[in-house]
Amino acid sequence: MEYITFALGKGRLAKKTLELFEQIGITCEEMKEKDSRKLIFVNEERKLKFFLSKGPDVPTYVEYGAADIGVVGKDTILEEGRRLFEVLDLGFGKCRMCVCGPESAREHLRHHELIRVATKYPNIAKDYFYNKKHQTVEIIKLNGSIELAPIVGLSEVIVDIVETGSTLKENGLVVLEEVCPLSARMVVNQVSMKMENERITKIINDLKRALI
Repeated sequence: MEYITFALGKGRLAKKTLELFEQIGITCEEMKEKDSRKLIFVNEERKLKFFLSKGPDVPTYVEYGAADIGVVGKDTILEEGRRLFEVLDLGFGKCRMCVCGPESAREHLRHHELIRVATKYPNIAKDYFYNKKHQTVEIIKLNGSIELAPIVGLSEVIVDIVETGSTLKENGLVVLEEVCPLSARMVVNQVSMKMENERITKIINDLKRALI
């Protein structure tokens, strides 16, 4: 029997995923060892392998078959645009992708003006403005605190993830438009879905029952 390999986004996402997996009997004791320097964790009995990676790399590992199954945020799936199957919404890590800015920027959006948009997610921003709103904008990719961009005059608005909105509020910004809802999703490699259909389908169905 071949191993089924899972790629999990590091941090809170991996922790929540492993808690959910335990409910359906998928465990990996090795991952609980605090000081372990291992990169690959194995459950020999169930023929399962796990590894942790940065969120944006998870869809890449899955597309190329280095992992059969991945768990990652919907924002990463949309931004990376990899060829894979999105099979399940795991329901945690809920937040929204939004267009935010000062209240005064609402008019720019209403009148479809040519504005600058700062974001960590240029592909999501481009798709939203060009394909859904049919508004021409200049997109500026940033890696740090996106909220800073409209405050210092780099852009009129930003496209970013909003959880509670408290950071926006503190900086005099508001949600102007919602792009899409986000949460943790399970993705599967297209070839693995055919080759290991029975085992992967069982995992998906067990998780669906656990999520009810």
